Amino acid sequence: MRITDVKTTPLLVPYTRPYYWAQGVIHGAEVVLVEVHTDNGLVGYGESIGSPSAASIAAYLQEAARNCIGRSPFENTRLMAEGYQRLFQGLGTCSSPRFSGQVFSGLEMALWDVMGKAVGQPVHALFGGAVRDEIRYFGFAQGETAAEVAADASNLAEKGFEVIYFKVGRSDNLDLETARAVREAIGPDLRMRVDPNEHWTPIQFGRMTRQLLPLDVEVIEQPTHCESVSALAQMRRTSPIPISADQSVFTPFETFDVCRQQAADLIVVGLHETGGLTRLSKVAHIAEAAGVNICIHGLYETGITTAASNQIAATIPNLDDANQHMTRFLEWDIVTKPDLTPRNGGLPVLDGPGLGFELDWEAVERAKKNFETNRRVV
Repeated sequence: MRITDVKTTPLLVPYTRPYYWAQGVIHGAEVVLVEVHTDNGLVGYGESIGSPSAASIAAYLQEAARNCIGRSPFENTRLMAEGYQRLFQGLGTCSSPRFSGQVFSGLEMALWDVMGKAVGQPVHALFGGAVRDEIRYFGFAQGETAAEVAADASNLAEKGFEVIYFKVGRSDNLDLETARAVREAIGPDLRMRVDPNEHWTPIQFGRMTRQLLPLDVEVIEQPTHCESVSALAQMRRTSPIPISADQSVFTPFETFDVCRQQAADLIVVGLHETGGLTRLSKVAHIAEAAGVNICIHGLYETGITTAASNQIAATIPNLDDANQHMTRFLEWDIVTKPDLTPRNGGLPVLDGPGLGFELDWEAVERAKKNFETNRRVV
């Protein structure tokens, strides 16, 4: 089996409502659909997020695709390494592991998808098999005001989510008002996590944690700037609330450094940070050796990423019991099967061949036209 073509299509799926976080407002999932076609008629599908520009990401992917034509998809790891050398190291930019991961993730997903289809097995079987039957998720509460976030949190609690997560870092007063409103809305028994998205200084972090402590916050995610692991480690040493690293960890090397410095109680990382399933598995193994769990991260993505994340999450022994799920924000999804809506906070491990999903081609065409008409989502 040989690769005959790699197609890339920028898409934009709008959100049902604006997505608020410390860095701004997002209005949709801008992605690049990647199709890996083979000479036996099998096609694998993946997606790369389109930030900062889906057209630019697609151009990078086409450069990487030139190296794939005529090769076997079972050379996945070698193709990724050669793509990185060709696009980044060999052209003088030398080291771009974070950006390259974002670019290559969709191609890597699509290669795994076609590999699984070729042998009639779910991708998790190719990684040694699932170690669980279900992936658990947190309820991601959203809104512009504290009241809106609290109302959404209450709705998620009623749907069976045992962990409620929401964004902070927009202002101290709004953050505290939101945290108090969410705690009141969900009651004392459900778990609560907050994410400032790097927007708290060390002094601000100390002030906020003292005020959040009575609200029984379970985890604070990436409170300080991602480029300073030492600052994160300092926060963890002084914090009465556990700390998770998110933007500080993309690569296996960064994972090792965060674990070595004991900078986090939990690592939040996903396919678009690591560059695909293989490197996410490597990150998880490093964290496992340090006794740290992995929480699957979500970005502005469709059900393709949800399905791919489900496959690799099934194989991770040190997986957290509250992972991120993003398709609830989509006005429509481009995945038609299976139903990726969590039930009581969980999804079964997908057992279809490859990544285990089917595309809705009418929805894909709609998203393609929407991208061509609107382009920008921020």
